Amino acid sequence: MFSKILIANRGEIACRVIKTAKRMGIATVAVYSDADRDALHVEMADEAVHIGPAAASESYLVAEKIIAACKETGAEAVHPGYGFLSERASFCEALEAEGIVFIGPKPKAVRAMGDKIESKKFAKDANVSTVPGHIGVIENADEAERISDEIGYPVMIKASAGGGGKGMRIAHSRDEVRDGFDRARSEAKNSFGDDRVFIEKFIVEPRHIEIQVLADSHGHCIHLGERECSIQRRNQKVVEEAPSPFLDEATRAAMGAQAVALAQAVDYQSAGTVEFIVDRDRNFYFLEMNTRLQVEHPVTELVTGIDLVEQMIRVAAGERLAIAQDDVMLNGWAIESRLYAEDPYRNFLPSIGRLTRYRPPAEISHSDAVIRNDTGVFEGAEISMFYDPMLAKLCTWAPTRPAAVEAMGLALDGFVVDGIAHNIPFLSALMRHPRWREGRLSTGFIAEEYPDGFVPEEPSKDALAVLAAVALSAELLRKDRLDRFADRVAPHNGALRRDWVVRLGDVYLDVAVIDGMASMPLELDVSIGGADPVTITTHFRPGDAIWNGTIDGRRVTAQTRPVLNGIRVDWQGYSVTARVLTPRLAELDRLMPVKQAPDTSKLLLCPMPGLVVSIAVAEGQDVKAGETLAVVEAMKMENVLRAERDLVVSKINAAPGESLAVDAVIMEFD
Repeated sequence: MFSKILIANRGEIACRVIKTAKRMGIATVAVYSDADRDALHVEMADEAVHIGPAAASESYLVAEKIIAACKETGAEAVHPGYGFLSERASFCEALEAEGIVFIGPKPKAVRAMGDKIESKKFAKDANVSTVPGHIGVIENADEAERISDEIGYPVMIKASAGGGGKGMRIAHSRDEVRDGFDRARSEAKNSFGDDRVFIEKFIVEPRHIEIQVLADSHGHCIHLGERECSIQRRNQKVVEEAPSPFLDEATRAAMGAQAVALAQAVDYQSAGTVEFIVDRDRNFYFLEMNTRLQVEHPVTELVTGIDLVEQMIRVAAGERLAIAQDDVMLNGWAIESRLYAEDPYRNFLPSIGRLTRYRPPAEISHSDAVIRNDTGVFEGAEISMFYDPMLAKLCTWAPTRPAAVEAMGLALDGFVVDGIAHNIPFLSALMRHPRWREGRLSTGFIAEEYPDGFVPEEPSKDALAVLAAVALSAELLRKDRLDRFADRVAPHNGALRRDWVVRLGDVYLDVAVIDGMASMPLELDVSIGGADPVTITTHFRPGDAIWNGTIDGRRVTAQTRPVLNGIRVDWQGYSVTARVLTPRLAELDRLMPVKQAPDTSKLLLCPMPGLVVSIAVAEGQDVKAGETLAVVEAMKMENVLRAERDLVVSKINAAPGESLAVDAVIMEFD
């Protein structure tokens, strides 16, 4: 077994590998760029080596710097994580030439399967079912248009190298092919250093289901069941689960057999994933093979009890798998939610800045519930524009899918992140979405259910009652605490009065306190909006970020943040500003004027902090609705900004190569 390994990655996956290595008694070496000098993975490792500037192309993607770090520290092996150099055969070969072990498959398998074009050719020759398409490099946009016409729309334009949703575009018509081809090539080059793309048929209403394989160097290969990864946005997975709510035993067995056969055909060694597209009739087609550890591997670990990182290390050290196919049992249900630094209220645009608060729910591991949080950040950390925006992977396990979904909802409601925009409100709302709960999924789920981006639905009557109960109890406890600290009698500020009005946004709810005292722990019987009385219980203390308690016997976890004259309550994707008022104050409050938002219709604002890639128009130019105005890159993704209406460009305020803050004015219109 190795005595020291280097992790050629950053963020949560580097931390994840370090945890298993430490448990195995293996020393670890981290590498870091200028932007990651104070990162969590650097702190966790036994040693750390600086490898260059913040840009990945000058640090994490430079194989020579990784090898130099191995020589400097005496690391015997390298775990690549995912992304960066994890699927680059030349990196594997360079390590081999230096006598350093690559913790992953051999270069032959990486080359055969890591390249999306070559893997499809190989799979076709091996009689694995593949998606119809053009298996070959597309040289230019003209050729892309011709091939797309032959395949039939819609088509998927996809980078040959890499993954993670980078370098992928869907074209529904000939008009969309050229721009999609250019954007896919540009993203692929920036993310993977390889601008080759191919085109295949895009299957309507597909489900993305993948099989985890595990193989050693002694000819032993098994599969560990499937993961459903259909909840995606811009081809980037957002929520994954294991097993799939869609597969039956026959389909699972057939997909597993094909995945194992493909792995054996390339003499695969290590953990890998064979991805399939599955249609509504459970017909499945080979999509690609990822010759690395997948982002979503924790859900497989939770339902099988197998540590995939440990198995990768043992296989790389030459050990035989101690697990037979018959030993693999799928136990219970696991769900993973990816927490991203992005603003769900602004079409999920990236967000950067400092994490002023970062408090995940407590990790637990019991026979009936597991909460696991794989993360690479901490409170006070800086989220930069240079890398993937993922903050953490929150996972829950329970004996059944409904229980795992319920556990995820509670865990998300208790996950506190401040300082940047994040997608927790969206994930929390998703957990109560009827279609998600029923398991009626497809890769188009988010686009279909949220066509205009994430706009929280108006709270139902029951939801308003929960939000009002949280706000009322928190405010009464605050008033009681102030009185006790001031050594005054509580009734002086009305803490024990029986009639209140809770304002939630524009909704006013009359609340009557029927029984109970405003003291900790709190137990109140109240009537909200004239409904039957409910009992509120909580150990909440003023200043707590999390409100935990029960409302009419229902367990509730919500977040509270103080605002001027009230609190903000976040629960299940709802976010409301709540004010607890006396009836007279509520009467006056209704008379207050509403501040109007400024008119920005004649400005193009930068929607996220990012780098201006190109300006597509000139001053004085007439532009039609839908035409490209500018392209801004943030966190390795290119975002095309288009005109929302016909207009004339009067002034351009930004230039290509310029870094802009959110809401910076890019151009002005007449």
